[in-house]
Amino acid sequence: MTEVLGHLTGRIAIVGSGLAGLVTALTLAPQPVVIVTRAGLGAETSSAWAQGGIAASVGADDSADLHLADTLAAGDGLCDPAVSASILSEAPHAIAMLEKFGVRFDRAADGVLALGLEAAHSRRRIVHVEGDGSGAAIVRALLEAVLKTPSITVLSGVEVRRIIMDGGAVSGLLCATATGAAILPTSRVALATGGLGGLYHATTNPTGNYGQGIMLAARAGAELTDMEFVQFHPTALDSKRTPLALISEAVRGEGAILVNEKGDRFLAREPGAELAARDVVARAISAEIARGGRVFLDASKALGNRFASRFPMIDALCREAGIDASKDLIPVRPAVHYHMGGVATDVRGRTSLNGLWVVGEAASTGLHGANRLASNSLLEAAVVGMRAAQNIGDVPAGPCTKGSDAELPPDADISAARPIVSCHLGVLRNAGAVQGAIADLLSLVEGNGPSSDPAIVALLIAVFTSLRKESRGALARTDFPLKLAYAERRTMQLAEALDIARSTASHPLAWSA
Repeated sequence: MTEVLGHLTGRIAIVGSGLAGLVTALTLAPQPVVIVTRAGLGAETSSAWAQGGIAASVGADDSADLHLADTLAAGDGLCDPAVSASILSEAPHAIAMLEKFGVRFDRAADGVLALGLEAAHSRRRIVHVEGDGSGAAIVRALLEAVLKTPSITVLSGVEVRRIIMDGGAVSGLLCATATGAAILPTSRVALATGGLGGLYHATTNPTGNYGQGIMLAARAGAELTDMEFVQFHPTALDSKRTPLALISEAVRGEGAILVNEKGDRFLAREPGAELAARDVVARAISAEIARGGRVFLDASKALGNRFASRFPMIDALCREAGIDASKDLIPVRPAVHYHMGGVATDVRGRTSLNGLWVVGEAASTGLHGANRLASNSLLEAAVVGMRAAQNIGDVPAGPCTKGSDAELPPDADISAARPIVSCHLGVLRNAGAVQGAIADLLSLVEGNGPSSDPAIVALLIAVFTSLRKESRGALARTDFPLKLAYAERRTMQLAEALDIARSTASHPLAWSA
């Protein structure tokens, strides 16, 4: 028998406990909210691993317009300018809001916010906490605030497996608990489940994150956008650690350079050099590795003995790998770091389904385009989390499911999809590899076994990739190396993507032109 969590009926449900979910819950107070998280509160969230900080145009030499120009340039033609301007203009408000919730940003001796520089930013505008420990410090402060808020209930160790729909509207969540299946009757749900990096062997994300929010929304019928755009961070520490440790591009912002095993600074002639956009740097490093070379980050001259004080977390990660970053070369490689695509939403987190909002990395608002500008992710999570909360709070509770019996889908197993995705949907893609991925992933999806849920997300990446006959931003196709003159975002539902996948699998040659 499926347990019904009747005592929580009608509460606003927030799925996930990273920065976006926590901000949404805190902004909704004192309205009753329940946070549902499969791990401990704030655990297994990419937000806590963010090193750089939050991009905010608060410097005396900066402006929202300059921040917008940098964002649009990095997004390579696919940003929504109006959406981007709307979100970026809220940066000072977001910083103030986080400080109200207890975040203590680093400041200079005169009390002014300390600002870092990251790739593709024309100004120093990265607001940080505890040097390179920004994400962990921000999440820690928000967790303390949540635990002090009586209107917020936390369900830890509970995994949402399906959204229950009734007549096109959300009516509940089907969950897996320690004792079996449970239904949370609710008509208002905000998904804040993070990214999909766990689909890849080389990732800086929690390895269990395969895009659960995208899967839940897709199965419920929500529209999805730009699923092909997966950002590879250029400089993950090349070690045996799983997931790979990140070497923030703030290190390059402080003057560190990239060299190959011959000592050549191979990005020297690229506009922006080491501080070019992430897609440019990731492809350059991938090319060095593809020819059999190795790539290193050299911070010895730029930072030397100051490395440990400016980047204490990264210094510890390097020492764990036997590297003294103040004088040694740091071996690096690209790794999946962020997903620009996701569930299609507006600037308030609203999706195409009544009663469903999505915030944070699982959403695609149009801010990031084809390639996210560094440190815009935590800004978007904070701003859209606030806006979604305000919007949800204005929507009255609707009918909730009265069902008490439902079949619980199996626990997800990523292991079958991961090698397919890692091999065929990496930094460089081509029609043959993508078609092979579609065929293999479709089989997993239609098998309806433990691999089905992760395979749905992976299949969406593959199908969207097959339709984009160009290289743009984070998507590089070796068979279509040029960029089309007209940039176009693409939106579709899971049903349409499955039809395309079945057609592709049945007639692969038709898709190779």
